[in-house]
Amino acid sequence: QVQLVESGGGLVQAGGSLRLSCAASGRTFSMYAMGWFRQAPGKEREFVAAISWSGSSTYYADSVKGRFTISRNNAKKTGYLQMNSLKPEETGVYYCAARYHTVAEYEYWGQGNQVTVSS
Repeated sequence: QVQLVESGGGLVQAGGSLRLSCAASGRTFSMYAMGWFRQAPGKEREFVAAISWSGSSTYYADSVKGRFTISRNNAKKTGYLQMNSLKPEETGVYYCAARYHTVAEYEYWGQGNQVTVSS
């Protein structure tokens, strides 16, 4: 079992930045790939970014490329999502997720963290 606890969300003005953190416990975090998802009001949850268990590979939704950076510190058992140049339409609940590196489906999820981007 892996438990994920998110932090770092809040209110930010358009064009501002936030850094989300996702602290893991319960297993060897280095063996888990992780990702970030978000759900805007009235919309379905969408993929934002992902990082491999080793940290050597990263993936981003086209909408956030160049502005968001996913990273991890396995020694600290923590994943991060740096979000720059935030847009109002990116307001929503952000979730971190993890899966064992041999498993295809994300199986562990954080509680969600509200990010509000004002105009």
